[in-house]
Amino acid sequence: MIQFSINRSLFIQALNATKRAISSKNAIPILSTIKIEVNQSDLTLTGSNGQISIENTIPVSNENAGLLITSTGSILLEANFFINIISSLPDVSLDFKEIEQHQVVLTSGKSEITLKGKDVEQYPRLQEVSTENPLILETKLLKSIITETAFAASTQESRPILTGVHISLSNNTEFKAVATDSHRMSQRLLSLDKSATNFDVVIPSKSLREFTSVFTDDIETVEIFFSQSQILFRSEHISFYTRLLEGNYPDTDRLLMNQFETEVVFNTHSLRYAMERAFLISNATQNGTVKLEITKDDVSAHVNSPEIGKVNEELDIVEKSGEELRISFNPTYLIDALKALKSETVRIRFVSPVRPFTLIPGDDEEGFIQLITPVRTN
Repeated sequence: MIQFSINRSLFIQALNATKRAISSKNAIPILSTIKIEVNQSDLTLTGSNGQISIENTIPVSNENAGLLITSTGSILLEANFFINIISSLPDVSLDFKEIEQHQVVLTSGKSEITLKGKDVEQYPRLQEVSTENPLILETKLLKSIITETAFAASTQESRPILTGVHISLSNNTEFKAVATDSHRMSQRLLSLDKSATNFDVVIPSKSLREFTSVFTDDIETVEIFFSQSQILFRSEHISFYTRLLEGNYPDTDRLLMNQFETEVVFNTHSLRYAMERAFLISNATQNGTVKLEITKDDVSAHVNSPEIGKVNEELDIVEKSGEELRISFNPTYLIDALKALKSETVRIRFVSPVRPFTLIPGDDEEGFIQLITPVRTN
């Protein structure tokens, strides 16, 4: 029968991080619960939606937790309800005590609340992943790679494999992350300092976005382990499991062209703001496109919406070379691509009005390239 006391605000933080794996509309009702396991040395919270699972451990040795364990055990509690109750309690500390028939009494200040729990035997066991030979990455670096690629993954389930990010390691040090929805692509290359075992997996982009929320920047490194169907991201106190997508990811390398006819370097922020202004008008039209005109004298953006109005804007450029060009595209794709860039300038290379164009950071130190497919217009 569980009994412990804990700092309420730290407990809420851990509960909210674990809750990111729990769906309130799960087809399996038991997965709407949170599992609480208490041992002599720590308290572990587990949440899962079948796709991702999170284990969050609070050790007694964490001075900020104020965790005092009187007796051990495990129980399931309805996640949303339990977290809302804990959040509403008045005092700094919380006493948690299990009484008969899977009921718990929560005491904080002058408040005492009794909740019904469930037998932990009903909870599905997490599939084990071998924890040998981890790939170790800095958390900030991995989160940065996810930010640079996951946005380009598809949101359509018609081609499930494209809803993921393709991550691979070849020659034991050449790391690649790439995502595409068939209209745009974003790819990040990285050379690892230490060699690791080669792998080739496709991770759901939704899972990766949850990972960036759960692993905060104060977690310095993350260990990564693989099995046939799952991947495990692990830090000292958090284990984050996600299922892998099945199938062959398309060969995206063939989309990248070394030759180009026209190259323009823009200031990243000023181009993004110009595209956001153009988007406001283009979004009201049926085809929703922006036309970019590159002439000998200048570079300009044009939108014409018969219902709303027009945009004609001369764009500030850093440098320009090559042929004159007129090309139309969806401004949303360019805005998203520019948001993912950290460099002050962006180098955009065009092949022709009907071929995809590429974006690379102006400093080009990161092995980061993006590709956008134009829209054919009359």
